[in-house]
Amino acid sequence: MSDPTPSPAALSLMARLEALLFVAPGAVTPEQLAAALDISAAEVETELAALEAEYSQRGLRLQRHQGRVQLTTAAEAAPLVEKFLGLEATNRLSRAALETLAIIAYQQPVTRPEIDAVRGVNSDGVLKSLLSKGLVQEVGRAERPGRPILYSTTPDFLQHFGLNSLLELPPLTPPGGEDEPQAAPPQLLKT
Repeated sequence: MSDPTPSPAALSLMARLEALLFVAPGAVTPEQLAAALDISAAEVETELAALEAEYSQRGLRLQRHQGRVQLTTAAEAAPLVEKFLGLEATNRLSRAALETLAIIAYQQPVTRPEIDAVRGVNSDGVLKSLLSKGLVQEVGRAERPGRPILYSTTPDFLQHFGLNSLLELPPLTPPGGEDEPQAAPPQLLKT
C-alpha cells in the first residue's frame, strides 16, 4: 500500500517558502529559511521578492525588520482584523506613547535619558507600557557612565503601524516647518 501523503517537492518553491513563513512563530532570517528549504539565501531572497509582489494585491504582507522577515496581515485590513478579534478598543496609544515611539523609531538605539531630553519629561512609565505591549525592546547598554539601557522598536511596532520596514517611516522635517525634509538617520538603514 502506498503512502497517500504528498511530497513537499510537489509544491512550488514559493508555496514551500510561504508555508514556512505561515508557521514561523515570529520573524526569521533568510538563512533559516534557506537551511529549511535546502537552498541558498540568494534563492530565498528572490522568492521573497516574488512573494512581496504577489501579496501587494492581497490581504497579507511580508514584513522586514533587522534582517528578518515574517508574514503579516496588510495594514489596510487592520480595522477588519481588530473588529474580528475584538481588539478595536485596546489598541489605542496615548500621545506620550506615540511621542516616545517616534523618538525611538527615528533615533534607535536610544537611551531613556535621551528620550527624556527630547520629550522634556520623564518617560519611565511610557517605556514600561511600550515594553509590555511589545512595541519596543531592550537591545543592550550604552558604553558610557551608568551604562543606560538602549531601546529599539520591534517587529510588533512595524505591524502595529502597518509598516514593512523602518525605511517606510516618513522623512523627518526639520524644526521650524521648513519644506525640505531631512534624510532618514543612518541607523535606520540597519533593517
